[in-house]
Amino acid sequence: MPATVLVLVETINDYLPILEHQGFHLILAPTPAERAEAITRHGAQIDAVLTRGPLGLYADEIAALPNLKIICVIGAGYEHVDLQAAADRGITVTNGAGVNASSVADHAMAMLLSLVRDIPRCDAAVRRDEWPKIMRPSLAGKRLGILGLGAVGMAIAKRGANGFDMTVSYHNRQHRRDVPYSFCSTPAELARASDFLIIATPGGLGTKHLINRQVLDALGPNGFIVNIARASVIVTADLISALEQRRIAGAALDVFDAEPQIPNALKVLANVILTPHVAGLSPEATQGTVELVGRNLVAFFSGDPVLTPIALPSSMSVI
Repeated sequence: MPATVLVLVETINDYLPILEHQGFHLILAPTPAERAEAITRHGAQIDAVLTRGPLGLYADEIAALPNLKIICVIGAGYEHVDLQAAADRGITVTNGAGVNASSVADHAMAMLLSLVRDIPRCDAAVRRDEWPKIMRPSLAGKRLGILGLGAVGMAIAKRGANGFDMTVSYHNRQHRRDVPYSFCSTPAELARASDFLIIATPGGLGTKHLINRQVLDALGPNGFIVNIARASVIVTADLISALEQRRIAGAALDVFDAEPQIPNALKVLANVILTPHVAGLSPEATQGTVELVGRNLVAFFSGDPVLTPIALPSSMSVI
């Protein structure tokens, strides 16, 4: 009997035939109502769940899926997947780290360029038949700081260093000896060493609120920040205050605390660029992520090791 996969992700329908051709039976539930109904109606037959970090899979949902064996997360982040509940049940969890790195890095650089060069304001002015001579900083030769030097951070660093002759610094959980970039021991130190600060670290408790008022003040009134990672990394209230008071020059954000709701305080600021969490979306990245899910599922149900396992906490089950 083919394994049944509950698909909670809303952006991959065009690529789901990849999984169907591999013999998997799919149940699509991209909305909250459909998700709840699918778990209630089909919970006993679901062997696998396909989700994203912001969508997650919660302990009560895992408990309602008695035959669940594997959770596959599209993208690197898995912040709302209950890893403890998975560990207690012996459920395997995988992610898609690195597959969409090029797409995310492209978007990060596009946002940085648009922000620093003030492209939206120029575009709006021309559409109003205005012809302002807006003078803005160049990116060439500036100092680029990257918080999180994983696959996405590395792709951003290469674009900054090789494409714009930037000097690159980074803060990471570990000092990487295999890169030519400068390591900073704290986020504040990184901010002080940066003209442009790009957030590329995973979400979750380990990175929550790494960027606060102290770090933003270290970035300074001529500094710009870009977040294509997770909103939880930044204290949003501190960011809004820094932007309103011009303690930093501007921000470009693809992620938000309560998506799709965005604070009005951000919407009204002229020194902010907003996009709807689309950095990782491209045909190439989406196909690649679904193909990786397929390889993980085939490996798992064939009894082989999965390709991209997530380390789980120790089980708290009572034996």
